Amino acid sequence: MDAVSAKEAKTHFDNLLIKAQRAPIQKKDGKPVAVVVSAEDPDSMKALKLRLVQARARPAEADIEAGNLVDGEAFFNDIENGLRY
Repeated sequence: MDAVSAKEAKTHFDNLLIKAQRAPIQKKDGKPVAVVVSAEDPDSMKALKLRLVQARARPAEADIEAGNLVDGEAFFNDIENGLRY
């Protein structure tokens, strides 16, 4: 994935669009602030998101089957208090 600064993207927008057809581009000092992708990539990104959700669901299903459960209210309270993710 190429990284370009916001200034470079603005100055060479036509080149940015050509590069985006080949690979995603992250912008702003190499930090993942934004990603420019080809117009054909959103469908593949949706498929990737689906695979990610499925991959995360498998361990959750195993935890449920094993009885490794957490009280929902306590879980969200921990999140609000910065104790989880």
